[in-house]
Amino acid sequence: MTTSTLEQLQTDIAKGLLQINAVALRPNDPFTWTSGMKSPIYCDNRLTMSYPAIRELIAEGFATIIRAQYPDCQAVAGIATGGIPHAAWVAQKLNLPMLYVRDKAKGHGKTNQIEGHFEPGQKVVLIEDLVSTGGSSLKAAVAVRDAGCEVQAVVAIFTYQFPQAAEAFAEAGIPLATLSNYSALIDVALENGIVQQSDVALLQAWRENPQAFGA
Repeated sequence: MTTSTLEQLQTDIAKGLLQINAVALRPNDPFTWTSGMKSPIYCDNRLTMSYPAIRELIAEGFATIIRAQYPDCQAVAGIATGGIPHAAWVAQKLNLPMLYVRDKAKGHGKTNQIEGHFEPGQKVVLIEDLVSTGGSSLKAAVAVRDAGCEVQAVVAIFTYQFPQAAEAFAEAGIPLATLSNYSALIDVALENGIVQQSDVALLQAWRENPQAFGA
């Protein structure tokens, strides 16, 4: 995938997320996350399931990245819960086995954390809907790796581009690729009048130090 193709994909995905209100920006009236943290952005990529055009754009984007960067991928694994439907659509496109990974092992039955058939040594790409700090994504990736598979990468629809997420993935030795990101979203929102130039510095400050935002 060329740089220009990737940049166009990032723009197209950002436009789609904004159009269906999967992402909302309120720099001057911040949202409050479950953690209590104030944020100028709220992202609910589960909405993409309900829009065939955007979910097809996402699935083809994932498939394109996997074909280009991980052509020997042997299975696609969805990270529960948001990554599961997208993993199914991508696995279908690539004619590959599909798995999904729970946040923890079931407390009954076979007590599986990873659902689906896989073999030790199998090369797996994990699908995620959103990466914030990277904690839940990496937890799933480590579970797959601990099960004996080779984790080639985590690929996600969107990332807030927090520095700590990049550091966490680097420390774990697991590549991260995303279809779009916070920077591309701000560019698209600015171009379409969703935010103003005067909002940009505030939006960028949140990404660099989210804990201090609104303090």
